[in-house]
Amino acid sequence: MIVDVHTHTPTHRDAVPEAERRVYENWRTDRPVTTTNSWADHAAAVAGADVAIVFNIAVDDPEAMTGLPYPPERTNDATAEFVAADPRRRIGFLSVNPLRDNVFEEVERCVELGLAGVKLGPNYQNFDPLEERALAFYAHCERHGLPILFHQGASPMRHAPLRYTYPLVTDEVALRFPELRIVMAHMGHPWGTETVVTIRKHPHVYADVSSIYLRPWVCYQSLLAAVEWGCAGKLLLGSDFPIADTGEAMAGLRRVNDILEGTKLPRVPAEAVERIIHADALGALGLEVPS
Repeated sequence: MIVDVHTHTPTHRDAVPEAERRVYENWRTDRPVTTTNSWADHAAAVAGADVAIVFNIAVDDPEAMTGLPYPPERTNDATAEFVAADPRRRIGFLSVNPLRDNVFEEVERCVELGLAGVKLGPNYQNFDPLEERALAFYAHCERHGLPILFHQGASPMRHAPLRYTYPLVTDEVALRFPELRIVMAHMGHPWGTETVVTIRKHPHVYADVSSIYLRPWVCYQSLLAAVEWGCAGKLLLGSDFPIADTGEAMAGLRRVNDILEGTKLPRVPAEAVERIIHADALGALGLEVPS
């Protein structure tokens, strides 16, 4: 089974009106990225996967992020509605700001809606991931078996503090909550080695490879580090839709050694790449196969 663990909930149910299109020039180096998209766009993008995990990020001003057409309080409802339209191929994660007063009530409501995990972006949501209220939230997720996918590493958004996404912060979280299942997004790019040494030591901490294949040297360094440290089996496939699609992600990983032609640099084994593509992501995160 191929599971794409990192896709963003579409912004629009139907085709995006021209006036609501949002395009970013600096999210990829090879082409612009359109961040407003339809349900059909998402379905086409993840056609290469059997199951996709989908989520939004709960921010106070979604317009500042991607131009979402709905208010912040609709973040999780939009994900739940999208998942309900194809529950055999989609698993939804909720998103909350752990510092908000009603956070646990919202989590309970979202679980009743069928959402099965949590997506957090401390840099986008502007909270210190080691703040006491954040730690209390992780404890709740650990008790209730809710995996957390953290945005990790760089962001083109100027207002998003990088210190909140440094991979060794996740080491601190995992030390406190050893049974909490965690995914470190993007292998913490550009801090791939720091991500690798973190997932290596914690049994329930994983990393996804979303977006790293867009930067060939970062991709090579990060995957080779995982191989050399013996933890490539803890890497999960992710596309980062709408930045890329599942097929592009798989093809990019399979090209990881192309930049080495004519050199004696060590290669990333092809079997390690295939293990990432076919990883048992649902088992790793304690999630059931959709039915």
